[in-house]
Amino acid sequence: MSSVLHPSDQAITTSSAVSPPVPFATSDLFLRNRLKIVEDLWESVLRQECGQELVDLIQQMRSMNGPDGQGPHFLESNVLQLIEKLDLNAAIRAARAFALYFQLINIVEQHYEQRDQQLAYVSGTGAGGMAFAKSRNSASQNIIEESFQSFTAQVEESSNNSRDLGTFHHLFPMLRRLNVPSQQIQRLIDNLDIRLVFTAHPTEIVRHTIRTKQRRIAKILQQLDQVEENFDVRGTGETNPYLVSSWEAQALEEQLMEEIRLWWRTDELHQFKPSVLDEVDYTLHYFEEVLFDAIPQLYHRFKQALHASFPYLKPPKYNFCKFGSWVGSDRDGNPSVTPKITWQTSCYQRHLVLEKYIGAVKRLSELLSLSLHWSDVLPELLESLDRDKLEIQEVYDDWAIRYRQEPYRLKLSYVIKRLENTRDRNWRLYKGDELQREREALSQNPGLVGLYHSGADFLAELQLIERNLVETGLSCRDLQNLICQVEIYGFNLAHLDIRQESSVHSDALAEIAEYLQILPKHYNELSEAERSLWLATELQTRRPLIPAELPFSARTCETIETFRILRQMQQEFGVEICQTYVISMSHDVSDILEVLLLAKEAGIFDPATGTGTIDV
Repeated sequence: MSSVLHPSDQAITTSSAVSPPVPFATSDLFLRNRLKIVEDLWESVLRQECGQELVDLIQQMRSMNGPDGQGPHFLESNVLQLIEKLDLNAAIRAARAFALYFQLINIVEQHYEQRDQQLAYVSGTGAGGMAFAKSRNSASQNIIEESFQSFTAQVEESSNNSRDLGTFHHLFPMLRRLNVPSQQIQRLIDNLDIRLVFTAHPTEIVRHTIRTKQRRIAKILQQLDQVEENFDVRGTGETNPYLVSSWEAQALEEQLMEEIRLWWRTDELHQFKPSVLDEVDYTLHYFEEVLFDAIPQLYHRFKQALHASFPYLKPPKYNFCKFGSWVGSDRDGNPSVTPKITWQTSCYQRHLVLEKYIGAVKRLSELLSLSLHWSDVLPELLESLDRDKLEIQEVYDDWAIRYRQEPYRLKLSYVIKRLENTRDRNWRLYKGDELQREREALSQNPGLVGLYHSGADFLAELQLIERNLVETGLSCRDLQNLICQVEIYGFNLAHLDIRQESSVHSDALAEIAEYLQILPKHYNELSEAERSLWLATELQTRRPLIPAELPFSARTCETIETFRILRQMQQEFGVEICQTYVISMSHDVSDILEVLLLAKEAGIFDPATGTGTIDV
């Protein structure tokens, strides 16, 4: 099931987990003032960095066009003639100046659009709801209107403002007004299963450095808002920013100037060709900076809004919304995506999420300072501490005395150590120097101690702590958020989907059959019926088709190794790391059977039962 979040709900995805203060109203005067401040700072930076000549040139170009930057006859205007007279260096500087200007203006406009949406969300007006959606995606809106005309008519009768449809806090009251049966709503909630997938885009070139500068500027604007709110003595939200003057505001404007100047001296583009792992890093940036903390907020908004209208209905599972990715696993048309890269992508994702968990558990340890002098503890927690002592003696030696009366902190110390051990082992797996050593160690001592084998093991310890808190009449929002994150992301962060073009599979099987001399003619010369019959027969054969050592071309070997690495990933990370195999340019039954045969040879599909750990 797919879903589009309303902008008011999306607003949480552009900031940290801590909700910002409720903003006061944004008037046109206020926004124009912000744009004027940024524009003046931009011009000042250009003057300092390039001289008055460039500023005069920019102003001259802008004066030759309309407010939207396009004159009635742009190509015939004096602007084009002015540009053609510029030398290369001046043209580059002018282009960079305009590019920086537009990015700064976008930051300001996005910041205040979000600000208005947050205000509307808090005030209950729903501003920016369906009206916003229509302006952003008219084609989709037309489809919705055509498909749900009767439903829309009921909605309009039950609501004075169509924009009220925008958020959870308007959705559930509307369903209540429409007398939608609560059993039907509960059934839909129970079946919610949303998977948002990041697809691979090798053209992604925006640097982390630039993204960081953009966030810093947005943060400064937010701080400037807070300073100027202090001057709204009447509480009307209509502060005239031109009358606001304080050392805090002046300091923030100086910071803005500094950020813009540093940005001007920074390369916008990478000076190297990004690798596949660079692309993975760019994608994980959104998890690290936005999604990891945002989705628990989305869940709590859903739950709060549901219970406000239907207090007896159960909220969805924590993991009703999960994530997938093609980045690092989609090899269709990208020869750089090798089995090793896909393995490293899995390790990279696990490394990021483990680092997030370590930070979260350390913050929990600061928070859960409960003492045995003032709070009871269930026997199961004390028993788990005894087991932890036997498994990780070093933690007991380091912390048992300090935390002898603080069982939650002692427990979390063991949790942190296990997470760190798991992270360190994972990094060795990433570098490829761990598996063989483990195989040798496991032959003598089965089982790895002092670390987590899966996210489920980590989750069980968090739930143990939560049960103890609940039984003693306490709750901890930070712990609930962490449990939510573990249920959504596990130790894998996102499911990986493998994609490959169909002819790659047929070419590989053609080479294998040719090497083994098991077909009367070349595989690619067989008819579709002949191919399907041979593939179906091979699927029922117990003997292996592909030898352990691969005496084939590099391309065929890589195709075979892709399926082998898929099995290895499922063994190491769990089946959920990668179950989906997408065949592009698939035309015939044989295209499916070829993948099933290769999967059978790798041990991830059993034709006898028709089951496996791969969905084609």
